[in-house]
Amino acid sequence: MSTPAAASRPAEERSVIVRVPATSANLGPGFDTLGLALSVYDELVATRLPEGELEITVSGEGADGVPRDASNLVVRAIAYAYEAVGRRMPGLRLEAKNVIPHGRGMGSSGAAVVSGLLAAKGLLEGDVALGPETLLRLATELEGHPDNVAPALFGGLTIAWVDEDGPQHKKLLVHRGVSPLVFVPEFTMSTSVARSLQPLHVPREDAVFNVSRSALLIAALTQSPELLLAATEDKLHQSYRAQAMPETDRLVRALRDAGFAAVVSGAGPSVLVLADGPGRRLEAAEVAKSVADTPWEALMLAVDFKGGTVREYTEGST
Repeated sequence: MSTPAAASRPAEERSVIVRVPATSANLGPGFDTLGLALSVYDELVATRLPEGELEITVSGEGADGVPRDASNLVVRAIAYAYEAVGRRMPGLRLEAKNVIPHGRGMGSSGAAVVSGLLAAKGLLEGDVALGPETLLRLATELEGHPDNVAPALFGGLTIAWVDEDGPQHKKLLVHRGVSPLVFVPEFTMSTSVARSLQPLHVPREDAVFNVSRSALLIAALTQSPELLLAATEDKLHQSYRAQAMPETDRLVRALRDAGFAAVVSGAGPSVLVLADGPGRRLEAAEVAKSVADTPWEALMLAVDFKGGTVREYTEGST
């Protein structure tokens, strides 16, 4: 229901608040399939202005390098949604507060895409409905694959795949004993570069290995956290990318040797630890301090279960 402040605002100046979590994709063996939403959030206030106007302010992570024109990824996502439903793109005022690290394998580009689509959903409310299936389809078309955008949209642990009807997902609840920890370095990694290091074909035994570990990982994350170390083994992508991220590879190996379920977060270079309990995260942080040549920021996180949200902005909204 509109407040008096919202009711007195000109119709073209409707505003919405969007909040989208960080994500970690792959989770070791689940390449391009598994993703986990994490409790780090980008926030966006999007306001509809008269057609042709565009105002963008950005604070926080990557603020110096984020475009302030129509090439901005959030703007492109909003425009894509409007085009998809056959509506004219309005003018926009965007106020973005970025917290998700950029270029670190925590789904920042996927979060930007989802932020734009959810902003469009909110701004179009009452005219066109953008349902979850449409949002996932549009997000996958923009991002290229659904493993990051699915958890960003829906939260929790997601299994994502594509069939003849387009991208699909299944959301699962994560066992309360699973405690995520992300080590974030100062250096970055390009997703396209990371993907270029992988071969087009892999040995059959490696494929079978990853199928078994992916199945085990679902059980470990939802029912049996004590199996996480074995369940996060991978032979499809991490070893091929190690040459481009030697510090990441060294940290993953050291943590795993110490008994922690450590994997490359997304395309890297961040390292995700799926600890079986909050206390184990502190132990993992000590291991990281003992082997790291460069500084790593340790983020003690939770699994986000809500995914991206959008609501109408009113005066005093936070």
